[in-house]
Amino acid sequence: MSFLRPFLSLVLSFTLALGLSGCVTTSLPAASTSPWQAIELSNSASPLDVAFTDSDHGFMVGSNRLVMETADGGASWEERELDLPSDENFRLISIAFAGKEGWIAGQPGLLLHSDDAGRNWTRLLLDTKLPGDPYLITALGSKQAELATNVGAIYRTSDAGKSWQAEVSDAAGAVRDLRRAEDGRYVSVSSLGNFFSTWNPDQSIWQVHQRVSSQRLQSMGYQPDGLMWMVTRGAQMRFNPDGNDPESWSKPVIPITNGYGYLDMAWDQKGRIWAGGGNGTLLVSDDDGSSWKKDPVGSATPSNFTRLVFLPDGKAFALGERGSLLRWVG
Repeated sequence: MSFLRPFLSLVLSFTLALGLSGCVTTSLPAASTSPWQAIELSNSASPLDVAFTDSDHGFMVGSNRLVMETADGGASWEERELDLPSDENFRLISIAFAGKEGWIAGQPGLLLHSDDAGRNWTRLLLDTKLPGDPYLITALGSKQAELATNVGAIYRTSDAGKSWQAEVSDAAGAVRDLRRAEDGRYVSVSSLGNFFSTWNPDQSIWQVHQRVSSQRLQSMGYQPDGLMWMVTRGAQMRFNPDGNDPESWSKPVIPITNGYGYLDMAWDQKGRIWAGGGNGTLLVSDDDGSSWKKDPVGSATPSNFTRLVFLPDGKAFALGERGSLLRWVG
C-alpha cells in the first residue's frame, strides 16, 4: 500500500484546501476595466498616508521625509520641504486634516501642526516620557486631535497640542498595525502578529484577544458598518460577524494562492471590497468576498500595495512602495 501514500496525501491536501474556502485558486480572472490610474511621482520614497484640506488641495506623507502636495485632487503631486533637522531621516506615517487644521505624525518622535491648510507647519514638543513613537493622528475638530503611538498609548488634545490627556492607563505593547474606527474604537495587531487587542472609549485598558488560527496576523481594521476585518499570513481574510464579540470570526477566505500575502483591505462607495498586497496584488470583490478579480492596473504595477485609502468624498488612493501610487478615477 506504500505506493498509495503520496496519492492519498495529495487528495487530503486538496480536500483541506476546499474545506477552508470555496474560492481557493492559483489564478484569478482579470477585471475588464479598472477604476485606478497610475500616477508618476518624482520621489521614490514610499507614500504612507494621504489627507485633504478640501476637494482639491491635499498632502501625502511617507518614508524618507516624504511630503508631497496636490492642488488638483491628487492628479499631480509636487514635493514639499519641511523645516526639519537635516541629520534625521524621519518616517512620516500619518496625516489628518479637519478643515484648515492639520497634523502630521512621524518617527522618531515627530508631531507637526498646521492651522493654515498646511502652508506652515510647527513642530510640537512631545513629553520624553511618552510611551512609544507617534503612529496614528486623527483630527477631531478645532484644536482637537487624538494621537496613538506604536505601543498603543492614546492621547487627546483640545488646545492644538499644547497639552495631552491620556485615554488609556496602560499601553497595548509594540504593534505592527493599529486602526481607529469612526466612533473612536481601536484595534491593534501585536508586533509578532500572535494576538490582537481592542479598545473602546469607555475602557481604561486594552482588551487582549488570541488570534483565531495558527496563521499570524498581518493587519486588521473596520468595515463600513463598524465590524472588523483581518488579513493573516497565508493570504487569508476573515470577517467579524458580531460587533459584540471580537473573537467571533468567519471561516478564512483565500482568493488566490500565488505566494503573495495581503497588507490592507478597504471598501469603496459601491460596497465592493478591495484587497492590496505584494507584487502588484490588487483584488476586488463585488459579492462580499465570494468571488474575486484582479485589477489590471494594479497587476501592471511592480510594487507592494501597503495601504488603501478611501476618503468620504469619493477620492481614493492605493499607496505602494518605492514611489508607487494609484489614484481612483472611477
